[in-house]
Amino acid sequence: MADCLFCSIIAGSVPAFEVASTDECVAFLDIRPVFKGHVLVVPRAHVVTLADLDPGLLSPFFGFVQQLSRAVEAGLGAGGSFVAMNNKVSQSVAHLHVHVVPRTKGDGLRGFFWPRTKYESDEEAASYASRVGNALGGHS
Repeated sequence: MADCLFCSIIAGSVPAFEVASTDECVAFLDIRPVFKGHVLVVPRAHVVTLADLDPGLLSPFFGFVQQLSRAVEAGLGAGGSFVAMNNKVSQSVAHLHVHVVPRTKGDGLRGFFWPRTKYESDEEAASYASRVGNALGGHS
């Protein structure tokens, strides 16, 4: 897609600090990293959300994300990683991407992405679980 920043990076018409690539995916540094070494993993195919990703690409895509998570830790001496994805809301580029952020104990990343809440009761929690399960077709 010509007006998509990530498609332009994949095509090589916009420069990026590429980390690795496969036939299905590309990984490059985020230009506004949470911490240095913050990597974005994108499918080569232009899709906007996880729901749009071809089921046949799930394994190659998330397998690559898993490899990048290990590589960020090993290559940067990080104590762990934070792996996240936005779909629609807070998705700054409308091309599916996963953030792989290096983490170290005491790095200050607390409550960075969302506030926490509580269910009023077990009944309310069960109601939410039921609503999501029903939308899935009753599979649990």
